[in-house]
Amino acid sequence: MFLVVPDPAHGLVAAPQSSADLTLATEQSLATQGFAWNNEIEAYTRQADHDPAAVDDTVGMLRELGHYVFSAHRPLPRR
Repeated sequence: MFLVVPDPAHGLVAAPQSSADLTLATEQSLATQGFAWNNEIEAYTRQADHDPAAVDDTVGMLRELGHYVFSAHRPLPRR
């Protein structure tokens, strides 16, 4: 299970619930998307503009790999 959220201090954060969530395919996919492991917060981080689409893209990739994912972001305005 992962939590994916934008964070003012760390950029876009993809935090695994446990080390069991860090499969080789998951780690490679996160690295391909520009994420790097942050030991301080025990999560993958990527500097981002906090765009909701960036959250949704990361969530989609993790779900395609079979992970349960919780996410949060400011919803896009309705038109």
